[in-house]
Amino acid sequence: MMIDFVPDKSLYPFESRWFDSSAGRMHYIDEGSGPTILFCHGSPTWSFLYRHIVTELRDRYRCVAVDYPGFGLSERPSHFGYTVAEVTAVLGELIDHLRLDEFIVMGQDWGGPIGLGAAVARADRVRGIVLGNTVFWPIAAMANKAFSAIMSSRPMQRRILEQNFLIERVLLSELGRTLTAAEAEHYRAVQPTAAARRGLAVMPREIRAATPLLEQLSRDVPTRLGDKPTLLVWGMRDLVFRPKACIPRMRAAFTDVETVELPRARHFIQEYAPNEIATAIANRFP
Repeated sequence: MMIDFVPDKSLYPFESRWFDSSAGRMHYIDEGSGPTILFCHGSPTWSFLYRHIVTELRDRYRCVAVDYPGFGLSERPSHFGYTVAEVTAVLGELIDHLRLDEFIVMGQDWGGPIGLGAAVARADRVRGIVLGNTVFWPIAAMANKAFSAIMSSRPMQRRILEQNFLIERVLLSELGRTLTAAEAEHYRAVQPTAAARRGLAVMPREIRAATPLLEQLSRDVPTRLGDKPTLLVWGMRDLVFRPKACIPRMRAAFTDVETVELPRARHFIQEYAPNEIATAIANRFP
């Protein structure tokens, strides 16, 4: 199924583009010219999350932001499993289709392992890395594993599918007054029905189910990408990927890494500090 929603041009001032992947029709934006940055979202968000950063940088960079199958304006294919491994493979197809070279990959939340997974297989084409509030190793914290177990239970799966729980009670509860009513509606509108939310329902399970993939990434990222110039942009009030647990391990994986702390930002850093993130990217990758 496709999503029957047209974003407001005043909020999302980009041209929609489409790629027929092996999984189905994928939506993305491709704005500006210059060094290429590939923006990878997490769950339960979509490329809308990067709107302020893309607007800020597209006069100097080529900004590509994708919606994975099951997210944003992309198709909800019935045969797709919506696992991190499957999404990573489809992102790789888009990278190859667009012939991205010397690109910078940015990932937050699940966009970290998804973007890095696609980048590891194309390490010779990667110029640099930007990571914020994410991991690329097995998620061992008890709070995260408990969240995964609870969200994977039958009652919570029903609430995710039928009541849009992850949008209403996770994303919008955190962001609160950070968003206008119209912006909040753009997160709701791309997940209009239970059938459209199947991808959202799978992602919490992946916190535990994707452990083998994350174990592989924990080895591959330092080996294949560890020498790439790297920027960490970290929301210091995030309770999902806590700074003290994550930043030292991130810094240890890369030989050329800079860190920008976002003191007031929680998990969805692109909504709290887009200008600071855009400035940090421009300074790191002039």
